[in-house]
Amino acid sequence: MNHFIKVTEDTYWLGVNDHQTDLFESLWPLPKGVTYNSYLIKDEKSVLIDTVKAPYLTDLIDKIKAILGKDGKLDYLVVNHMEPDHSGAIKILRCVFPELKIVGNSQTKGMLESFYGICDDLVIVQDGDSLGLGKHKLFFHLVPMVHWPETMVTYDSTTRTLFSCDAFGGFGSLDGGIFDDELDMTYYEDEVLRYFSNIVGRYSAQVQKAINKLQGLDIGIVAPSHGPIHRKNPGRIIDLYDRWSRQETECGAVVVFGSMYGNTQKMADAVARALAEEGIEKLIYHDISRSHVSYVVKDIWRMRGLVLASCTYNTTLFPPMAELLNHLKNKMMKGRMIGILGSYSWSKGALQALEEFASSGNWDLIEPMVEVKSSPFDEDISKCMELGRNMAEKMKLCYVKE
Repeated sequence: MNHFIKVTEDTYWLGVNDHQTDLFESLWPLPKGVTYNSYLIKDEKSVLIDTVKAPYLTDLIDKIKAILGKDGKLDYLVVNHMEPDHSGAIKILRCVFPELKIVGNSQTKGMLESFYGICDDLVIVQDGDSLGLGKHKLFFHLVPMVHWPETMVTYDSTTRTLFSCDAFGGFGSLDGGIFDDELDMTYYEDEVLRYFSNIVGRYSAQVQKAINKLQGLDIGIVAPSHGPIHRKNPGRIIDLYDRWSRQETECGAVVVFGSMYGNTQKMADAVARALAEEGIEKLIYHDISRSHVSYVVKDIWRMRGLVLASCTYNTTLFPPMAELLNHLKNKMMKGRMIGILGSYSWSKGALQALEEFASSGNWDLIEPMVEVKSSPFDEDISKCMELGRNMAEKMKLCYVKE
């Protein structure tokens, strides 16, 4: 790959691929790595838009100097978001480029001091403010809680480029191609959804406000801080975010089970079979002990129906299932159906915990709730099949109406 890559005539991608980090935020698996995208605009005044994670600082500085020249001046650093995977290089950059001014909003200012002890040479911008570089003119739009309170995006009116930081980004490194017209986007869009549903989805209402605010911009390129740059079809990634943040769902179901000895799995199998027999083709099946919760949440975000089947463990919910419920509570999902199944041997617990979860959120509970002692028999399997049929019937009615 080239030392740096042009996004437009005088705008450069200075991103790096991270194949060493196994868990993003020490939570989310990165089987194919992640990128940290930083961008440089070279004009009468030069500006760097966001930085990279600290271990990759040397690569970033080498690329900046290759573009600006050994003694070139870096005038501004725009900080769209203060998480350390984007701001981790700031302190050293100021040592390398001592005249550097940092551009951010009032919330950014407080975080710069608390993270790095930086409180001078700041340019504080408000919503809609602009910064002229010469030929280029940057506009700053505050999008708080997408997904931190200081988050903003930067729009270059000259090249029609939206530098969106975490918004519209996703997991997966860029090994070769960096643009949407150079990549098989099927994988990356799925990883954008995994990123969105697990990290940003809780703030869907704020995402909607941000999308509405940006509607008046003529966007030709979407340049996020993780994942591909969208130049062929920038509207698609915005449309996906719009759909996901409105919590639009597909006519499909996710069946998640937690089973120690296979008995609870038999109940989940019966529901899944009934859904399939009733024509629900989009059906995703997860063993919660073996599927990482981030992939389960991603699939649940997509689909209208959810079936949770759990055994009881020491009088309470099976621990991996309990972890999933904690994640789901945090995501504030709505407009979805849920069916619940529980099993126990010497003490109940699972079904009650699932029922409490279903009743405490924005879930449409589908009957019957099924509880089995030890192992399901024919009558129990019939009830599980009934649950699957009832969910399929109601789901199909929803999509006929829509």
